[in-house]
Amino acid sequence: EAGAKYAPDILNILKDEKIDKYIRSRAADALANLGEAGAKYAPDILNILKDEKVDSSIRRSAAEALGNLGEAGAKYAPDILNILKDEKVDLYIRHSAAYALGNIRKLELNEVIVVLNNLYQPNQQNINFETWRFLTYFLSGGTDEVKTLLTWLGNPQETPTQLKYEDGKKTLELFLSIWKDSNDFKRLQKDLADKIAEVTRLVTWKPQDITLLQSHSHNLKQAGYNQADTVESAINDLAVWQWIFNARNTIIIHAAFWFILIFLYPKFPQIQAIFFWNPWVRKIIGVGYVGLFLTWIPFLRRKLFEPFKPSLLADAKLDYFNDKTYFPESPVKIPISGETLPITQALPTIKGQLVLFGDSGLGKSMFIRHLVKNSPRIVVYLPARKCDDGVIEAIQTKLHGQAQDAEFLKNLIYSGAIDICIDGLNEVSADTRAKITNFVEHYFRGNIIMTSQPLEWIPPSTAKSYWLQPLEKQQIEEFLVYRAEELSKDTKIQNTDYKEACTKYLAEALNPQQAPEELAAAKRILSNPMDLTLISLMLSQGKQPNLFRLQEEQYKLMAAEYWEEWHKEFPLKKFSEAVYEMRIKDEEVIPVDGFYQVLMSLADDKYKMVVSRQWRDEGGEAKKEYLFRHDKIMDFFLVQNFLGKGDEVQQLQVKHINDSRFRGVYFLLATFLPLDDAKELREKLIQYAADTKDHTVSDTFVQLLRTR
Repeated sequence: EAGAKYAPDILNILKDEKIDKYIRSRAADALANLGEAGAKYAPDILNILKDEKVDSSIRRSAAEALGNLGEAGAKYAPDILNILKDEKVDLYIRHSAAYALGNIRKLELNEVIVVLNNLYQPNQQNINFETWRFLTYFLSGGTDEVKTLLTWLGNPQETPTQLKYEDGKKTLELFLSIWKDSNDFKRLQKDLADKIAEVTRLVTWKPQDITLLQSHSHNLKQAGYNQADTVESAINDLAVWQWIFNARNTIIIHAAFWFILIFLYPKFPQIQAIFFWNPWVRKIIGVGYVGLFLTWIPFLRRKLFEPFKPSLLADAKLDYFNDKTYFPESPVKIPISGETLPITQALPTIKGQLVLFGDSGLGKSMFIRHLVKNSPRIVVYLPARKCDDGVIEAIQTKLHGQAQDAEFLKNLIYSGAIDICIDGLNEVSADTRAKITNFVEHYFRGNIIMTSQPLEWIPPSTAKSYWLQPLEKQQIEEFLVYRAEELSKDTKIQNTDYKEACTKYLAEALNPQQAPEELAAAKRILSNPMDLTLISLMLSQGKQPNLFRLQEEQYKLMAAEYWEEWHKEFPLKKFSEAVYEMRIKDEEVIPVDGFYQVLMSLADDKYKMVVSRQWRDEGGEAKKEYLFRHDKIMDFFLVQNFLGKGDEVQQLQVKHINDSRFRGVYFLLATFLPLDDAKELREKLIQYAADTKDHTVSDTFVQLLRTR
């Protein structure tokens, strides 16, 4: 403190060029040791350092003095760095400036290379280059980055001959970070270029390193260094891998995009229509492979049809199909071998192409429903009458118009993506059957099952034909017992009494003492599961069924109860006319207006002539529909329009001879018409068969009439 007041005088001594340089140097040291008193003269000391006319020993002392000023000298660090950069400045002055910087603060990486650059100056005389290496390390605080720099730059004793990938990558990243700052130091930059090439040669690079290598290549080319060729060679080696790497990432992102869409697909109709069923979007945005995966990967195929599953199975009416009451022992004849097996054993799943033939009521449709109910795969159930325009068109209708690409749908069917059930080929025209046949033969790899009553028709050449057989006596009894589970709880006869009633009835119906033709007719009716179902219902109510008038007897029981409940006669004529209009319009839902009481009686658990289906519309409002449980029941009401006298009835009997929808009606007419009228109709049917070669109705009509 005592000397602080002399600071101005000491500064004057430092500035006075007439005074000996040694004394002036000591004056600079003295100012630095005066603390705050000397700190305010830091600008003057800096000017001494910068003045090229001042002796080098004095400038060195000025540099050391600035370093000893601590924080007061910190703001002059950039000026000191400029001294270090200037190769015109005496090497010893720069050496002192470097030490001064070290006393002020730790140097940053871009500042460290300023110190390191001094190592490359030739003719350093008494200053060993190791001194500059030490200063580089010491003044930086010995960071890992500086250690790496000194491993490669500044004349190390030896450089690595082997390098791990991680170390090589870090080294090139470090070199890249100092490249711009090395532009002012050409000797250092030349060494840096050599080391970039050397590190590049020592490492096996990865595709993701191309950007790093390209940055070095660009810098080297711009600076005119031939070492760029070495880096370019490494880039070229990686070009193919980079393409593969980019392609992989693109495919992953693209696949992830479609994977997300497939999970959103069931909930959003827009996604269904725009991305998956639009051929152009799927092919172009899907780059081809999306359609391929959707066609052949089972999980994706299921997702594709999942939102349409209710629609695909709507006509199967599974809502009121109780699989627990399905009788699995119906016999079926196997093609080629001719062996007879239970149908569920012979046809456990829908596999390949097959046609299931069987008389009306033998359980063809019930078996189809059983298969559909238990299938883990996507199945579409098509009544044959809905295939008038073609099978593909019928399926498209069930997809609610989303399937704009028919070709894609065809590929899905061909690959087995969807199993197809076509029920009731005997109910459609020959043209429709021809369309179905062509479809089946064309898509021979698809899983398709068709059902039909016996008729004059050549099945598809690719399909196997199975024939449902009538039930044997033991199976008939088993069937009746099996039906006990579905009987209403309020039936008159149940449990053991019901079983005894079944046994007694069968013994009477199959009495061998009766005429052979009557016995054969009884066996034919009793071997029909549909007719057995009616017999089961009547036996449970204590009635004795008439085998040849089962539907009529069931109706009479229901009509009698209708009278008791509603105190009026059953409107048979009016209801039958409404049913006829339904059939003409190919409608399935029975109109409720004007027939509510009728439907309540028909749906009674004791009769189950109709079934109800409940659902909600788009507005969430509850809806209920009524449908006939079987075509045989519908035929009973239809036939009422064909009975009686008059020209109108006569014309109606002939009008629908060629209409497959009324096939069952003509079979009932063989029983219900007066015998003479039935014979007259028989002749008309025979004439029609002779002219058209279509014997689907006439042959069975003749057989039924013969029993009378």
